[in-house]
Amino acid sequence: MLAAGGSFIFGCKPSSHKTLTVYLTGVDLDGFSETIGAGSAKHIHRYRWMEGVPLQDANDALMVNWLEIEISKPNSKVTYRNSFVIDLPITKQSAAEIAACGRARWKIENDTFNVLKNNRYNLEHNFGHGKDTLASLLVVLNLLAFAMHNACDLVEASWQEGRQKVGAQMRLFEHIRTATAYFVFQSWGSLFRTIRTGRPPPQPP
Repeated sequence: MLAAGGSFIFGCKPSSHKTLTVYLTGVDLDGFSETIGAGSAKHIHRYRWMEGVPLQDANDALMVNWLEIEISKPNSKVTYRNSFVIDLPITKQSAAEIAACGRARWKIENDTFNVLKNNRYNLEHNFGHGKDTLASLLVVLNLLAFAMHNACDLVEASWQEGRQKVGAQMRLFEHIRTATAYFVFQSWGSLFRTIRTGRPPPQPP
C-alpha cells in the first residue's frame, strides 16, 4: 500500500502483534478522553496512542503509529475496545477521526461478509466446487448479486416498496422465490406488484 502511494489503518490485536505490545507496556502514553451523548446514551471515549513503534521483531520492521480507542459507560463498563496501526500522524485533533475511520472499515468489512455468509447468499458454500474455475465463478456471481441488491435498495422504487411491505431482505427473497414458483410474471413490476398487494398476476390463457 505504501509503495502504491496509499496510507493504511489496520486492526492490531495484542495476541498477533506481541513485539508492538511489549513496546507499549509500562509506557506513559499520550491520550485523552471525551464524553459523547447524554442520559442513557452517554459514553466515554478514551484514546491512547504511541508513534514510531516496530510492527514486528526484525531489524527491517516497518515503523508504525499505534492508536487505541476504548468506549465505556459512565459506570466504567467497557462496551468497545480496539486498536489500530497506521502510517498517519496522530494528534489530539486527529485521534478521534482516525479511530472512526478504523471502526468504519471494520464495520464495512464485517457487515459485508456477515451478510454474504449468513443472509441467504451462502458464500462459504461456494468454495470447493469444481476443480478449475467454478468456485471463482460462483463467488463472482454472488458478489454481483450482492452489488445489484444494494443498488436496488438505493434506487429501485419497486424493490424499496417490496422491502417496506415484507421487512427484512431475507423475507423479500423468500417472497420472490415462493411467488415465482407458482406464477409466471411478465415483468419485474408485475412481480413486485404481487408482493406488495398479495394479488396474483394475470395469467396467459
